[in-house]
Amino acid sequence: MRTWGPLTAVCLGTFMLLLDVTIVIVALPDMARALDASLSDLQWVVDGYALALAALLLGAGATADILGRRRVHVAGTVLFATASLLCGLAHGPDALVAARALQGVGAAAMLATTLPLLGSVYQGRQRSAALGVWGAVSGAAAAVGPVVGGLLAEGPGWRWIFYVNLPVSVVAVWLTLKAVPESRGPRGMRVDWAGTVTFAVFAGGTAYAVVRAGTDGWTAPATLASFALAALALACFVPAERRAAHPLLDLSLLRRPAFVGVMVGALAFNGVAFGVTPYLSIWMQTLLGMSPVRGGLTLLPMTVAAMVTAVVVGKRLHGVPARLTVGGGLLLIAAGCFCQAVLDAGSDRTALVPGFVLVGVGTGFVAPTVAGAALAAVEPARAGMAGGAVNTVRQLGYALGVAVFGTVVTSEMSGTLPQDASHTLAGGGAGALRGSFPEDVLRSAFASGLDAALVAAGCAGVVAALLVLVLVRPPRAAAAGVTAAAGPAPREASGDPAGGGAAARP
Repeated sequence: MRTWGPLTAVCLGTFMLLLDVTIVIVALPDMARALDASLSDLQWVVDGYALALAALLLGAGATADILGRRRVHVAGTVLFATASLLCGLAHGPDALVAARALQGVGAAAMLATTLPLLGSVYQGRQRSAALGVWGAVSGAAAAVGPVVGGLLAEGPGWRWIFYVNLPVSVVAVWLTLKAVPESRGPRGMRVDWAGTVTFAVFAGGTAYAVVRAGTDGWTAPATLASFALAALALACFVPAERRAAHPLLDLSLLRRPAFVGVMVGALAFNGVAFGVTPYLSIWMQTLLGMSPVRGGLTLLPMTVAAMVTAVVVGKRLHGVPARLTVGGGLLLIAAGCFCQAVLDAGSDRTALVPGFVLVGVGTGFVAPTVAGAALAAVEPARAGMAGGAVNTVRQLGYALGVAVFGTVVTSEMSGTLPQDASHTLAGGGAGALRGSFPEDVLRSAFASGLDAALVAAGCAGVVAALLVLVLVRPPRAAAAGVTAAAGPAPREASGDPAGGGAAARP
């Protein structure tokens, strides 16, 4: 128990919270039918979780350093389980979205404390082995999520996607309390509440504005008001970070081209690679008539390619500059998006496979090296802050990618279908239109929307890749001491070897 207990407890919680990022993708059509949910509602089912996780990750890590990491981890697990129950009991889209956001709050508390807890228990070779196991579990969660979601949705029903978290949470809490010792950061630390709140408002306001733009238009009062709120929150975040004794992010890091390049790459990575995937799942099940299990299996080439490539990159490309692995990986992901953008009314799922493989290979290059690139861009004392920042922007990139590309899909479909279809599309998604228009017209419109979103994603990936290649040029001395697959190091403020930060897959 002393050797494997803490690792098992932490990996169990990590697997569960990362599984919930992708497990809902193949169940979205069933949720839409059961809850009469619109396309924008489905966007928020995905984004509510990812946004809460991204917005609160850094703040949760700082809070855990003060209150106790095990205590915050257990509280997050209990909150996650409670929210999972509420998700399963939801009888309307608004209730489900609210419960998903609450899940994200619990997940942020869990994820922010995983590596600090492991760092407080394991040392030397044991720590390296523990981090390797943790990384493998994180990758497995993303890989099996769509398949597990498909099996549950097609079997007992989509609500069991959330109910299954309850017994797992009970075991995770019991094992954490039994096997994991409590740990804290140094005395005198303070939580940057102003930075936490303003960043959360900025992230949420931006995503909400983009989703509203897809239904109401970019110049609608609600859209403009949301963008204005996000801009105001960002304007407040900057001075709050400059005044804070222990800021979430030291803004002086943004004057370093290498650090900025890594953040751009991390932000684009999750959004470009996975932001269109929910809509591809809706297309496959709603218009191609695929079952949730077949829809989940269609995504397997991407996840298998990612896992195999990540292993090869870790073993064979050690020492290769991160600007090449991250920048090159983003170019491969962009190429995969372009390869998928060939859909029309007669396309089936096989048209997606070559693009999925390319995206998976690119993901295998970026995922294991982007955290190391962030650490190499700063001095060791700020490694924890850099690690936390790169994982925050990865989750934020996924949330914004789902919002932006969903808006592109909706806008393109509205422009392709007759004018009287635009309101129906915004209110009910593709399913609401099936009885109003011929099947081939609707399939052509949805394919056109997906093509436009995939092209937009590909362009974003190319731009991000070029910025990474230009900006990320760390000094050799800095790069030599950081391995590409390394996890986040200590939080800057503490110097504690168990300090915060978290690495996560989307």
